[in-house]
Amino acid sequence: MKYIIAHDLGTSGNKATLFSEEGRLVGSTVYAYGCHYFNDNWAEQDPADWWKSICDTTKGLIAKTGVDKRDIAAVSFSGQMMGCLCVDRQGNPLRPSIIWADQRAQAQQNAIGEHISLNDYYHIVGHRNAASYGLQKLMWVRDNEPDIYKNTYKTLNAKDYIVFKLTGKFFTEPSDASSNACVDLKTLSWSEKIVEISGIDPDKLPEIVPSTHVAGGVTREAAEATGLAEGTPVVMGGGDGVCANVGAGSVKPGQTFSYVGSSSWIASTSAEPVFDDQMRTVTWAHIVPGMYAPNGTMQSAGGSYAWLKNQVCRYEAAEAEKRGISAYDLINAEIEQSPVGANGVIFLPYLLGERAPRWNPDAKAAFLGLKMENERRDMLRSVLEGVTMNLGIILEVLRQYLTIDEILVIGGGAKGPVWRQMMADVYNARIKVPVLLEEATSMGAAVTGGVGVGLFRDFDAIERFIEISSVQEPDPEAVKAYGPVKEMFELCYQSLLPVYRKMAGK
Repeated sequence: MKYIIAHDLGTSGNKATLFSEEGRLVGSTVYAYGCHYFNDNWAEQDPADWWKSICDTTKGLIAKTGVDKRDIAAVSFSGQMMGCLCVDRQGNPLRPSIIWADQRAQAQQNAIGEHISLNDYYHIVGHRNAASYGLQKLMWVRDNEPDIYKNTYKTLNAKDYIVFKLTGKFFTEPSDASSNACVDLKTLSWSEKIVEISGIDPDKLPEIVPSTHVAGGVTREAAEATGLAEGTPVVMGGGDGVCANVGAGSVKPGQTFSYVGSSSWIASTSAEPVFDDQMRTVTWAHIVPGMYAPNGTMQSAGGSYAWLKNQVCRYEAAEAEKRGISAYDLINAEIEQSPVGANGVIFLPYLLGERAPRWNPDAKAAFLGLKMENERRDMLRSVLEGVTMNLGIILEVLRQYLTIDEILVIGGGAKGPVWRQMMADVYNARIKVPVLLEEATSMGAAVTGGVGVGLFRDFDAIERFIEISSVQEPDPEAVKAYGPVKEMFELCYQSLLPVYRKMAGK
């Protein structure tokens, strides 16, 4: 029996998971590390913490499972995207990594915008010009830390750095490369036009290889540090968002999934980039060769639900603690007593502004349509409906290019049958729920590793990893009833645009 180790390098820690070639989860272990948030919107991490997490979790996983290290066929990765780690020729970090959450590069975003329109930029890289991306962050280093920029040999994302630590090779792959927002999606190479506009030295960008590329074997030094066998193949893997595509079975055009956590997204797979005329969605390079991963991510999905629990449903939270159950079970029981459309109450779920589909940082959350006859249960239902209708707009953008009849739902939000039925009715799609709700990124990395070393013939191998626990079909009557509710949701948002601008002092 052969095995694959998948490392998922996230913001709060690394999760190491061991899968068998049959797709069975053998074991997993987690190593937590910190993140330094400062200056209002800056966020950095120490790459030494990433490496220590790899060493400790790999050793721990091998010891915990009792697997012979010689039976590990590959190590592969899922990693946080949109970062900027500057390293020298020996791979030594020159400064902490500027991670995805960092927004300091506003001036660099504006500098790019002086030379190319937002629309033209979007139609090259599949993303809006924003301070979040790796290119703009590297520009910030150049403009503010010139000595570090001068000594930078390559700029890497988290998993690319770990690949270097294991093999001594500097590479990136399409999904993480596209998170730098300077890859031409049509050629999957660094965009000469965007890089020239940025003024960045293109030699500081690493070579792009396929996600399934075997970067090399584990070196002797890395083997001693991690407990792996020397020479164990190291496969590139991909960015965490796109690894989730693979892990959720979205490996062919139209296969779609939704992750529902604090933030939430709907993503699919397409044979061509999806360029929305209103730029409501983004497109990543896929891990699957020749494919793309169109995606729309909203800011506060499960976050809105958690806010509801913490601020509006304190009674349910206290009662649930007494009874040893989830507060969401009590909240869902109330939601079920309110009809489709929440008796006219509309909730706009913009507690943190909004990314897709609005791209409006000034947007605010609101309850609208409240009347004397409304009950508390209507407000509760309206929160889930607002989140779901917002995601539904993203889905309809994707449906302009793809046929989407069913959606696999993962993440904590997939646990509740009430919300899943609402999704089925708002989306008019079959909702499928896997047994493992929190393992998509790890499974995606594992399958990528297996394909890379020839353990799996192709990405259809994900089918042996996914076991479906339940399926919910849309209710035709509810689907029809949601039509005018969705229209009102959109009208409420559009009507408040001048209010949002005024509240923001614009």
